[in-house]
Amino acid sequence: MWVVKLGGSLARDPRLANWLHMLAEFGAGRVTVVPGGAAFADTVRQAQAHWGFDDLAAHNMAVLAMAQTAHMLHALEPRLVLAANDSAIRQALHGGRPALWLPYSVLRDAPDLITTWEVSADSLAIWLARRLNAERLVVVKACELDAMRPFTELAEAGVLDARFAAWAEGAPFPIELVQADDVDRVQRGLLSGDFAATGHGDASRAALRRLRRIPRA
Repeated sequence: MWVVKLGGSLARDPRLANWLHMLAEFGAGRVTVVPGGAAFADTVRQAQAHWGFDDLAAHNMAVLAMAQTAHMLHALEPRLVLAANDSAIRQALHGGRPALWLPYSVLRDAPDLITTWEVSADSLAIWLARRLNAERLVVVKACELDAMRPFTELAEAGVLDARFAAWAEGAPFPIELVQADDVDRVQRGLLSGDFAATGHGDASRAALRRLRRIPRA
């Protein structure tokens, strides 16, 4: 099973429709989609900057922003099954449907390691992929990126959040960063089960060391 995180920057991108159609068509029973917070999360940042409330409240509001995006994606592509917990995700997949994560399980009553702006939907996608024993994590970004750059550099550039590199370290699955134009490439990977490895996860490193040396995250 693949976890595919659709960046919030795709929320107003015309390429989003292609991704949703492809994942619904070729990810049935094989894909769990993680939504970004999109402009809904930006509103949370603006409200916190204005009112100065704590990061716990901001975290929960940002999680609800992800949930709003999930409902939007479901409205655009109803074949994606909204699933609020691990059991519902597995039920959708076992039923031959693609799952769309409603991230209510990461709402918090007290501060912990995830209740910070250093953790975004990108790192939460790693968190979910580990829980689900995913085969692969694919993170889709609307911006141009060099997927072979270390995660730390991509975080400094604002492409990934600050915790992503540490949470990705030792991941038992490949992590692929792809651009919004790579929908056909991901489709081929789903069809063949053999994604051309360009990620930074441990499994990707092991495969790539035979071909080239890559920088460590």
